[in-house]
Amino acid sequence: GLSRERARLAERLREHEVPLPGEGTPEQLGAAVAGEVARVESRLERVREARERAAELAEELTAKEHAAKVAHELALRLRANAFERWLCAEALAVLVTTASGLLRELSDGQYELALSDRTEIEVIDHAEAGMRRSARTLSGGETFQAALALALALSDAVARGLDSIFLDEGFGTLDPATLDTVATTLERLAAGQERMVGVVTHVPALAERVPVRFEVRRDTKGSHVRKVGP
Repeated sequence: GLSRERARLAERLREHEVPLPGEGTPEQLGAAVAGEVARVESRLERVREARERAAELAEELTAKEHAAKVAHELALRLRANAFERWLCAEALAVLVTTASGLLRELSDGQYELALSDRTEIEVIDHAEAGMRRSARTLSGGETFQAALALALALSDAVARGLDSIFLDEGFGTLDPATLDTVATTLERLAAGQERMVGVVTHVPALAERVPVRFEVRRDTKGSHVRKVGP
């Protein structure tokens, strides 16, 4: 019985590739098993270390791949023509975003600006359920509002803290609707701000909406400036 059990144990150990002496004593079998256990634990520890190293290398590979992708995109952007287009597109996007908020204020919440996929400036008309259309479809007074918003956004970008602005309204004549839009826009621009807003106009009806004005008159003796208003 005992020798048979010992032989069965030895056979099972050999199945697991545990090296044994030919006719070992129980002490020898125990020592062989203990030695194999130590070797297996050592190999297991090396496997754990290898797995940890593999995880670290995987993270490093992911970071390197991301850096390579960024470098590739940057290389494309830095090509002379691509970089210029990208820089202009980014500047235009920032300009339109700033101008959009200004236009919303100047138009009493009716209009905002946006860029189309073709980098064309569009207007969002909240009086028409947020419909988007080309800015070229704006009326004269609305075009003045949009152009003013863009000009103010540009001036804020290049000259922070600008405390005065002079505008040439750009119209030889103004129909009543456009006149009211332009005058109301200028009044909103000046209201509640410490910015001085001046407008150069040849249209008497618009000039009359300005509280303080300097009229330039010309006669045979030359040009004369006269202050009108408080």
